[in-house]
Amino acid sequence: MLRRFVLALTVLALAGSAASLASGAAKPAFPTSGTGRAYSWHDTPTGSTASLRGLSAVSASTAWSSGSGGTVLRTVDRGATWQAIGPSGTDTLQFRDIEAFDADRAVILSIGNGSDSRIYVTSDGGQSWTLAFVNDDANAFYDCMTFFDDRRGLALSDPPDGVKFRILATSDGGQSWHVVDPAGMPAALSGEFAFAASGQCIASDHGRRAWFGTGGGAQARVFRSDDRGQTWSVSPTPILSSPTAGIFSLAFKGQQHGLAVGGDFAAPTASPDNFASTDDGGSTWQLVPGAPPEYRSGAAWVDGHTVIAVGPSGSDVSTNGGTSWRRFDDGSLHTTDCASPVSCWASGADGRAAYLVR
Repeated sequence: MLRRFVLALTVLALAGSAASLASGAAKPAFPTSGTGRAYSWHDTPTGSTASLRGLSAVSASTAWSSGSGGTVLRTVDRGATWQAIGPSGTDTLQFRDIEAFDADRAVILSIGNGSDSRIYVTSDGGQSWTLAFVNDDANAFYDCMTFFDDRRGLALSDPPDGVKFRILATSDGGQSWHVVDPAGMPAALSGEFAFAASGQCIASDHGRRAWFGTGGGAQARVFRSDDRGQTWSVSPTPILSSPTAGIFSLAFKGQQHGLAVGGDFAAPTASPDNFASTDDGGSTWQLVPGAPPEYRSGAAWVDGHTVIAVGPSGSDVSTNGGTSWRRFDDGSLHTTDCASPVSCWASGADGRAAYLVR
């Protein structure tokens, strides 16, 4: 019930914040310009009005996005056109995460209690979808996914029993999934859960290491696995935590240096203590004093020293590894993702999808 209440609050709070921003409500002072390379989002016409919270950048020309109303979109021409290719009969589902391997293969996750949490896979560019997993636990709520490569991946559920987070694993590209033995998972805090806001509450960066971030309880924490999800350790962070606040996105460059971003979605333009960084693989975390004091739901590394963060009140960039930040866009976005070589995309409310120009 708490999870459903928080989900409802998310919708109401973000709708309210969008109205406030549109009406010109005052925002906290934060640099909007600076020296160095100019960054901007180039909006593309999706033809959709869905809230797009799932995103997977494949290349400069190809990206996938997913969201409310069973929506799945794909472009293969740098956003000049987007195809609506969601599975039939899924209009009531919210596809909050999508992981694509190329222009043809992708995995999508819908969120919610019980059977609303599902995973579908396609290998033909969305022309057909296979239902690979349906949650049969009324108390489980799956939030996000990550893949180490095109075969091995993980999906995260809030603690079904209120005691431990649950991990699903696949070793065949999402075609089949199994619940990982919970013996290797530390206990959750009272009220602790993950936020399904951007498909980025769990992350990996090749290798065998994965991380997921939390909120809702007394602390916002980061869980870390060094064996592809079989066993986990957990570390506290100084990010603000409450039933509406915590870590919404984790972004790592390599195995050691990472960024956790989030804040309070109920106070999107007044949300300090919302960015933290680590240089030891997530064992310890420190607040980022130069970060924008506003709620941010998505983050991605552009290259080895440049990172971007997005949220309902704007987008920010750091060109020194996350130490200092500057605003480069005032529009609303939910999530962002970058492919190699540098090709970054973002998506958000009202069907907004854009690629990064720099």
